[in-house]
Amino acid sequence: MKFYNNILETIGNTPLVRLNVVTKEIKATVLAKIETTNPGNSVKDRMALQMIDDAEADGRLKPGWTIIEGTSGNTGMGLALVAVIRGYKLICVLSDKQSKEKMDILRAVGAEVHVCPTNVAPDDPRSYYSVSKRLADETPNSWYVNQYDNPSNTKAHYLSTGPEIWEQTEGKITHFVSGVGTGGTISGVGKYLKEKNPNIQTWGIDTYGSVFKKYHETGIFDENEVYPYITEGIGEDILPKNVDFSLIDKFEKVTDKDAAVWQRKLAKEEGIFVGNSAGSAIKGLLQLKDELKEDDVVVVLFHDHGSRYVGKMFNDDWMRERGFLDEKIMTAGDIVAKHGDFPLVSLVGEELVSHAIERMTKHYISQIPVMMDGKFVGSLDDSKVYQSLVEQPELRDTPVSSIMQDPFPIVKPETTIEELSKLINKETTAVLVELADGKHHIVTRHDLIAAIA
Repeated sequence: MKFYNNILETIGNTPLVRLNVVTKEIKATVLAKIETTNPGNSVKDRMALQMIDDAEADGRLKPGWTIIEGTSGNTGMGLALVAVIRGYKLICVLSDKQSKEKMDILRAVGAEVHVCPTNVAPDDPRSYYSVSKRLADETPNSWYVNQYDNPSNTKAHYLSTGPEIWEQTEGKITHFVSGVGTGGTISGVGKYLKEKNPNIQTWGIDTYGSVFKKYHETGIFDENEVYPYITEGIGEDILPKNVDFSLIDKFEKVTDKDAAVWQRKLAKEEGIFVGNSAGSAIKGLLQLKDELKEDDVVVVLFHDHGSRYVGKMFNDDWMRERGFLDEKIMTAGDIVAKHGDFPLVSLVGEELVSHAIERMTKHYISQIPVMMDGKFVGSLDDSKVYQSLVEQPELRDTPVSSIMQDPFPIVKPETTIEELSKLINKETTAVLVELADGKHHIVTRHDLIAAIA
């Protein structure tokens, strides 16, 4: 029989998948390292296991103790899996910008979760850095992981992720692209790959509100660079020891909006349901596409699974509230374009009501504008005709002007559906759209309903 002794043995050996659609503007071959196939659905499983292994080996962590860590969620999940298998208690401290899904998942695997405010300085006692350290000081028989400065973080990727990528690409990799948070992934992978081939480029993806890019380029830690941002899993307002800037050749910043938009594109266009930092990584690579050649082989690391973000980046309402959805606003011009080949059916005021009935029947329409001397002076709808004839059948042979209603409002093509909906109501059953060439088309209640649906 072929089986694993426990879930921890399934960590690593994640697949490399070629990207085809979102990278069509890039000359190089782009391969995604899909870390979602780890049991905790993220790259952090690797370093969580390594950090605990090393802490057990040197006596920092003893059986039955409590593990404490500040995390954006994924490291906590990796730690939780190890804690379950090896019998530790786990306390995770998260900032309130992290998705509810991450918090719920941690609780589901037995972690105790503390949530701290995002918009405070790292040394503020309310920050998740400070709270996690305080809990470690206050909790007997506990071990504070400190993934930011723990060298086992980088070690995990030097020992596993880097070698996997080298073997999977048969040493043909020319660029490694990864989001940078704690720095363990890019530093560990970068160290291994550069030892194999010093010409391999490592590109770090940063976010606006983080200090990494400017510090890498100038050596200056600029507090003015620091401000709250939405992107999860990358960027920092501190300099973790695991970020080895000497191994990173370039940093590229990506906006919150682009990270969210491209995260959704990966799902819809590649069928790869991954997290927020993957959106940042692929957009950052696209921003650098002019630096790539046709024979380059680029590996982009996708850190975690899209299920962590269902209530945020994959939620249209959440995206819309932040102005991240580039939705096309439908207008009156868009509606009439669908039947622009058909001329406007109208009546002249002197025509008989019977003519109106014939025209409605022939063209399968319910509303007709009425004209006199080239101007719109009134309108008729089928309910008005029906009501009039029931009460006075002889009106069939009278002019339309004797029973016509008010003329339909006239709008411009750029009038939005929202504005149209305010004009079309029980009393006003249609509007006329005046086009640039002076012609008019009609938009009815039925047209509006069809457009909304």
